[in-house]
Order: sequence, then C-alpha cells, then structure tokens
Amino acid sequence: MTSFRLSHRMARLTCLAALALAAGAASAHGDVTPQAVDTKSLPQLGDTWRAENPYRGHAEAIKIGTSAYNQNCARCHGLEAISGGIAPDLRKMDGECATLKDAKRKQACVNEIDEYFLTTARRGRVRNGAVYMPPFEGILSQEAMWSIKAYLETRREKPL
Repeated sequence: MTSFRLSHRMARLTCLAALALAAGAASAHGDVTPQAVDTKSLPQLGDTWRAENPYRGHAEAIKIGTSAYNQNCARCHGLEAISGGIAPDLRKMDGECATLKDAKRKQACVNEIDEYFLTTARRGRVRNGAVYMPPFEGILSQEAMWSIKAYLETRREKPL
C-alpha cells in the first residue's frame, strides 16, 4: 500500500473514532443518573407538599442543599449556580423579590418564586416536545428540593 493511501486511511479512521467519541459524549449527557440526597437530619415535612420553603435560612438544609445541587443540578445550571449558558442562572431566580420595599408585595413575590421553583423541580420543563429539565418528583424528596432552594437563596445575586 502506498504511503498516500495509508495516511488517507489513517486520517479516515481517526475521523471516525473522533465522531464515535463525540456521539458517545452527547448521548452520555442525557443519561445522567440523579443522586440520592440524605435528608434524615432535617425536620421531615410529610406527604403534603409545602407551598413555601420551610428551610429558608436553615443551616443544615443549606449544607444538604449545596451537596444536592452539586450532584443533581450543577451539570446544567453551573457550579455555584452560575450558569454557563446551558440552563438559566439560578442566582437570578428571586432577585426581583429582594429589591421590593413593601413587605406584603415582597412576601407575595417570594411565595410565587417558591411555587415556580417547586413546580419546575417536581414536573420539569418541556417546550415543543423537547425536555429542557427532567422532572425530579419521585426521585428527590420534598426535603431535598426545599434544601436545594435554601442553598440557591444563599447564591442570590445582590441587587445593585
């Protein structure tokens, strides 16, 4: 075999190997296995889903939520909730509420964001048939979800 044919064949094999690796990496992204979250050290919330975060400011919940976020959310939403562009930057989720001066309006805003967060975490987000976020209900407990929200509240961007 000539040198030209050999180098051409090697180039094709290298290209095919690179494509196979890329295809494997792309399919692995969709195969993320959610990680269990140990919430035994937290007050248990029972079967009825809470309307607002019962762990707001709770040090142990924030610690658990930090780990749970890193294991289950950071891949898309970024380390320390700083998005790299794949999914929304969760530091901005309730930033508008923090700027409100009126206590009633502020509480209503916080409650609305809590509801939005919980609905999204439980049911996921699908647009035009494409899954943008998988549902975590039945995978993560209520305690785990609210712990993640407690952690995210510590990451909130400060208003200017």
